[in-house]
Amino acid sequence: MDHVAIMNKSFGDLIAKILSREKKIESRWSKNRVAPWGKVQPGDTIYFKNSGEKVIAKAVVSKVEQFEIHNNKQVLKIMNRYSKQDLGTTGISNIVKEYISNKNYAIFVHFNNVELVNPFAIDKSGFGMQSAWLTVENIDRVKV
Repeated sequence: MDHVAIMNKSFGDLIAKILSREKKIESRWSKNRVAPWGKVQPGDTIYFKNSGEKVIAKAVVSKVEQFEIHNNKQVLKIMNRYSKQDLGTTGISNIVKEYISNKNYAIFVHFNNVELVNPFAIDKSGFGMQSAWLTVENIDRVKV
């Protein structure tokens, strides 16, 4: 399977951290079980793009960890455990704390074999305008 992870630039230049190997995990937090929950597995390819921009990098999934969360204390415990590999920092910014608070699910997608790709646009038709993670059988399905 192929996946497109749409990155939120308000968290910083995460794709630069992916390319420099500072960021080795992509986390997704949600109230409900939404993609990539249960859809991503080792060996899959993740393509990365910033919101409103083209895909510029890809990596191969090496491990997936999923957590059901019961309270904000657990949220912070989990994020503190992974912040260095996920954010490239040892601290958690207030914007990230605000984003992850009161979430019920967290998924941590570990990856390796990071590469730049020739930039390309995607068509999110059928996925919903707010979708920040797309799962497709083959990336050519959404490539423009």
